[in-house]
Amino acid sequence: MTKIKYQFNTKSLAVEPVREGYWDKAKRFLRVVLSGMVFTVIVLIIGFTFFDSPKEKILQREIEQLKVNYQLLNDDLDFLFNVVKDIEIRDDQIYRVIFEAEPLPRSVREAGFGGVDRYEQFEGFEYGKIISSTKERFDQLSRRLYVQSVSYDEVFAMAKDKADMLASIPAIVPIEKGTQRLVSGFGPRIHPIYKTLRPHTGVDFTAPTGTPVYAPGNGVVTTVERNRHGYGLMVVIDHGYGYETLYAHLSRFNVRVGQEVRRGEIIGFVGNTGVSTAPHLHYEVIRHGVKVNPINYFFNDLTPEEFEYIIEVASRVNQSLS
Repeated sequence: MTKIKYQFNTKSLAVEPVREGYWDKAKRFLRVVLSGMVFTVIVLIIGFTFFDSPKEKILQREIEQLKVNYQLLNDDLDFLFNVVKDIEIRDDQIYRVIFEAEPLPRSVREAGFGGVDRYEQFEGFEYGKIISSTKERFDQLSRRLYVQSVSYDEVFAMAKDKADMLASIPAIVPIEKGTQRLVSGFGPRIHPIYKTLRPHTGVDFTAPTGTPVYAPGNGVVTTVERNRHGYGLMVVIDHGYGYETLYAHLSRFNVRVGQEVRRGEIIGFVGNTGVSTAPHLHYEVIRHGVKVNPINYFFNDLTPEEFEYIIEVASRVNQSLS
């Protein structure tokens, strides 16, 4: 039933029904609509300001889960960095030491990436810092693993070459029954001619003229020289890997320059040429251009007792034979 509105007519002093036109009805309708819209906007503002929508709640949970996952990733990265560090230490202090190779500098292992900022794409985001930090750590780990892979390739190549290296490094006494024949060792010795204390850069083995002299390791003959002074008839062998050996005061040669020799092969014969007071072999070992004590390179064919004996004899400060 339609409600009828009444109003008091002051002229006729009577209560009369109100007659609304279409415009009055339209204004009333618009007031109701506008009031509803204002109320709705206020409710929405309050709702979005102080309360999360279901979708926002879902997104927030996903963000929190991603933060937890990034933290777990960084924990895993910490573990992987420790593993890589252990591998690098073993590579430098064990594998490369075995093959007499220099350890890789830390500057090479930990070198960064150059060029423009690789992580600027993450700047400006609320969680950009943790994302860029994690990405940077992954890049560092990737770089160190690549360097380690290259290092292992080098070590593998050295391992394949190890058999040849062991066969080439001087490792035997170059004269038969050398322990009994050693008369003068490495270091300061009395010169047989000048009778003064002078550096003796090798060891002297006494033996009859014509006694065979053997190559202590594989190599290539680089020098076959005849002198009336100094070393007399001399042979030098390049063994590779930074090693050379020298044989002086020979009576004759059994090799020529450029000839490849094997360990145990006869390269010449004991003599008394050059500055020498008796038939003997003067033997030197040169490593990376520096003359070193040959006694340390007799390890391949001596018993512990023989090595102890030859060390004791070589340590005596006596007169050399050349």
